[in-house]
Amino acid sequence: MKFGIKTIDDIKVEGKTVLLRVDINQPIDREHNTLKDTTRISACIPTIRELSDRGGKIVLLAHQGSDIEYKNYYTTKPHSHVLSELLGKEVRFIDDVCGPAARTAMKELNNGEILLLDNVRFLAEEQTLFELNLKLTHEQQAKTLLVSKLSPLADIYVCDAFAAAHRDQPSLCGFQQVLPSVMGRLFEKEFSVLSELMECPACPCVFVLGGAKIADAFLMMNTVLKKNVADMVLTGGLVANIMLWANGVDIGECSKDFVRNQGYENYVKIAKELITEFDNKIVIPLDCAYIKDGRRYECTIGKIPSGELLVDIGSKTARKYKQGILNAKTVFANGPMGIFEEPESELGTKTVWEALGETEGYSVIGGGDSITASNKYGVTGKINYICTGGGALIRFLSGEDLPVVRALLHGSFL
Repeated sequence: MKFGIKTIDDIKVEGKTVLLRVDINQPIDREHNTLKDTTRISACIPTIRELSDRGGKIVLLAHQGSDIEYKNYYTTKPHSHVLSELLGKEVRFIDDVCGPAARTAMKELNNGEILLLDNVRFLAEEQTLFELNLKLTHEQQAKTLLVSKLSPLADIYVCDAFAAAHRDQPSLCGFQQVLPSVMGRLFEKEFSVLSELMECPACPCVFVLGGAKIADAFLMMNTVLKKNVADMVLTGGLVANIMLWANGVDIGECSKDFVRNQGYENYVKIAKELITEFDNKIVIPLDCAYIKDGRRYECTIGKIPSGELLVDIGSKTARKYKQGILNAKTVFANGPMGIFEEPESELGTKTVWEALGETEGYSVIGGGDSITASNKYGVTGKINYICTGGGALIRFLSGEDLPVVRALLHGSFL
């Protein structure tokens, strides 16, 4: 047991039917019906393999696609092929979630066999609008279609989906009300690493916050600064643009309009308050880059040509950030420094991520774009820990109560 939650060390699984909730949500190549990335799938393999090797009858629950728009949903069938390859054994797939076909397939499992059910978000009760509008308690979630249909056929519930731990949905929080529940190896590892990062990081501790998910970045920045976890915060991406604007720097009307159009102008005030209180810890760019006629140009902050959009930190800033990372004993990064998908605007992200791979300090990254950048610049194997979570990671580091953690605390004592 760790953090008051049981682990798979605390259960016997031989001959037991195990409902295992994983997060294997990956970018899909719809034209070829394949996955563009397998990072999250690879991360949950140890838990699946161990439970299978110990003789459990494993039933995998997973979602695929953004839950904001139904058109983004996709079957989990391609995932079964990848899982089979990585495990070296068949992972059977059935295009049903909790109907008669799924339940029959569960009953027919033998010890060690693995079954992947289809996308749980094909059920309305697993969608964000359902979650936000109805706000079901965990006890009410236990009475939903998914939980009421599958739980009678299962003996144990295992959650290995830390990346989705901020969600309050039946597949994540409902089963713990009616089944003995534990966390899987990935959940256990991520929970442990991030807890240590927040409680006692080796100093100096540097946070690199960039990207365009402003709400998440400012939530985290506010927490790590006020809790004195971060010694230095290096800013990039849209985060840096807002910090510059808040610091009285003219970032140009084009960049201001972009911030306004995204609905983020209110963060300028929040940024001013943070700068006032933590000016000695927040680092903003010295120079920046813009693209004109397909070419990269750099300029000193405050001297941005009219009509140009900031797309990356400049070379001087990149070198400064690199040195800060190399000097760190602990470094956490979330979000790129600019539009790193384009060669003209990738310098900042490339420099920072290469530094993450070189530093002797303990390095942690999180979020989809951060993982993509690590893969692109060949430093994945050099990062000490890569967290599969995005939203869950941010909220955990911001001190928020995670619904899945709360549910597991309950289910550990059933």
